[in-house]
Amino acid sequence: MRKLRLTGAIGLAIALATLTGCGGKIRYPSYYVLNVPSPPSAHNSSKPILGPVAVREFSAPSYLRSGAIAYRPSPEQLDFYQFHHWAEDPRRVVTAAMVEGIEARGFFQAVDISDGRGSPEYLVAGTLDSLEEVDEGTNVSIEVGLSARLIKLQSGDVLWHDRTSKTTKLDQRSVPGIVAEMSRDLADAVDGLVSSLQDRVAGASASASSASKE
Repeated sequence: MRKLRLTGAIGLAIALATLTGCGGKIRYPSYYVLNVPSPPSAHNSSKPILGPVAVREFSAPSYLRSGAIAYRPSPEQLDFYQFHHWAEDPRRVVTAAMVEGIEARGFFQAVDISDGRGSPEYLVAGTLDSLEEVDEGTNVSIEVGLSARLIKLQSGDVLWHDRTSKTTKLDQRSVPGIVAEMSRDLADAVDGLVSSLQDRVAGASASASSASKE
């Protein structure tokens, strides 16, 4: 019993030591939010091309779901900032940005987040492929990657799929600066996907219209 108590006391001392910084103060995690700006309205006066669509919450690799902000000391190695965490799951942020982006373009009758309710005709399913800092010697970059597809629910056909990625070099490395650049790059990646989707939908609609006139 005495040995168990001694072992427990040692474990507690080690745990407290890892939480303390200079002067014996406990260091608490800092939390960050991806601030993705809302897209400007397209002010498109034309009628929607397709019926209602739902956007399913984006999936992501397990390391992007851990809560800690990820970085790569080298392209082949993955690590995490111990005291810097996401305040909100990045998957939810990406999903909300995708909904807003599609809604702003106006080429679907309605856009919602998929929650198992309602009767959408189409489903957008996607993946947050990358969202991390990458260090290569003195060069520090941000890598953001997204992929998505459009599914017609009645038939299960994939009508569109695409992937977009962006790599941006940072002049100065700091966690707030890293998060700010991630936010900008994520907004650009979402806009790229939505533009690709709109082009595919518009192109398919034009082809169908031409065929009906022949």
